[in-house]
Amino acid sequence: MKMATSSLAIVASLLLVVAQLPLGLTFSPAFLWSSHLNGNKEMVDYRILAPRDLAKSAMTEGGWSKYLCSSDEVQGSNNFAFLFIGSELQSLEVSSPAKTDPALIDLLKDSFSNSNSSVAFPYVVAGEEKVSIENSLISEFAETCQHTFGVGRIALVGSCSVDGEKFDKINNVGSVHDYLNSRIEKFPDGHTDLIVMCPGDSMFLPDSESSVLSQLLNAVNEMGAKYSFLYISDPSVEYLSHRGVERFLAEGTLGNVSSNSTGCDEVCEIKSSLLEGLLVGFVLLIILISGLCCMMGIDTPTRFETPEAS
Repeated sequence: MKMATSSLAIVASLLLVVAQLPLGLTFSPAFLWSSHLNGNKEMVDYRILAPRDLAKSAMTEGGWSKYLCSSDEVQGSNNFAFLFIGSELQSLEVSSPAKTDPALIDLLKDSFSNSNSSVAFPYVVAGEEKVSIENSLISEFAETCQHTFGVGRIALVGSCSVDGEKFDKINNVGSVHDYLNSRIEKFPDGHTDLIVMCPGDSMFLPDSESSVLSQLLNAVNEMGAKYSFLYISDPSVEYLSHRGVERFLAEGTLGNVSSNSTGCDEVCEIKSSLLEGLLVGFVLLIILISGLCCMMGIDTPTRFETPEAS
C-alpha cells in the first residue's frame, strides 16, 4: 500500500506540473519589415520573446540599429521608424481559419513578403515588469544604442505611455500625415524620426487597425521617404482570448453563428490530446500498481520438500 500511495503522489505531482505549463499563455505576433534596408529576408524568430528581447532582436536581426543608432548608412534621406502597438491579433489567429480581421492579416503578410528586409516574431509574451510595452521597447532601443542613439524626434500617437517629456504628442491618427510632411519640409536630409502609434479603441472608430495601417503605409510611400515598420500586437491585453465569448454575450443570441458549430480549434486539439494521453497513462499506471500488489500478495513457498521413499 505504501508503494501505491507513493505512486499516486507522483502522478498528482505530474498533473500539477502539466497544469502549470503555459498552454493558456497568450502569444502575440510581431512583424518587422522595410523596403529600403538590406538585411534578412522573410526570417522567422521562433523563440518566446519578452518585449525587451523583441527590441534587441529588432535592433540586430531587423536592422533597426542602422535606423535608430547614429550611422552613415542612412544619411542623405529622410528616414522614419514606425512602431505600431496593436490589440486585435493573436498568434493563433494568423493561421486560424476563423480570422478576426482577415484584412489586417493579409496586409501584414503582404508587407512581410514584399519588403526587401523582413523578420517575423510569432511568440511575444507580456513582460514581467509593470510598464507599457511601448515604454519597454523604447528603453531597450536607447540602451542598445547607448551613446549613439540618433533619433531626431519621437512622436507619440494616441494613448502611448512612455516615461519622459521630450516627445511630440499627436492626439489622433489623422494628424500623422501632416506631422510627417512638416518633418520632411522643416528638417534636412539625414535624420531619423521614431513614430510610436498606440491608437485605442475610440481612435479606431469607425476604422479598424488594418484601415489605419493601410492609410499610413500609403501616405509614407507617396512621400518617397525611407521607412522601417514594426507592428506588434500588445501581449498584455487580456481580453483577446475571450473576444468570442464577449461578442456572444453582447449579442445575447447565436446571431450568425451556426447552432451546429462543434469545431475544435488548434488549442482545443492540443488540450484534448494531452488529456487523452494523461488518462491512458493514468489507467496503465493503475494496472501496473495493481499487478505489482497482486504479485507481492502471493505467498509462494521458498522451497519444496521431497517425499521420503518408503
